[in-house]
Amino acid sequence: MALFSNPKFRWIVHCGWKGLCPRCGKGAMFDGWLKLNKTCPECGLDYSFANADDGPAFFALCITAFPLTFIAVWLEVKYSPPWWVHVLTSVPILGFGCLATLRPFKGWLVASQYVNNAVEAGTENLWAKLNEREKRGE
Repeated sequence: MALFSNPKFRWIVHCGWKGLCPRCGKGAMFDGWLKLNKTCPECGLDYSFANADDGPAFFALCITAFPLTFIAVWLEVKYSPPWWVHVLTSVPILGFGCLATLRPFKGWLVASQYVNNAVEAGTENLWAKLNEREKRGE
């Protein structure tokens, strides 16, 4: 259980899952459901470093959808209900479960990127050039 006693890990989970700025822990990370703020309203952290891509969808699929799918399969095997029972139960549970976890997973990934100073391997110079170009207004 050394992972859970790691302060860095606890900070990432705290900020990421609550949608708080990973630098100050106070400002909102999100402007809407999944859209990141351009900067933190409290400390001014620029979120242009954040690149969660398909990560939140992958984790929602693997961690949320698979177990919920097993519940739907269990319901089918155990009770063999008509198809409309799945439409009224399984589909909404899967949809809500996956949508509800996208934001916490995205926050967790963005916080992890910030805390660990993560960049895609071999692209450090490209990111630096791109950020310089954006600052100059090109």
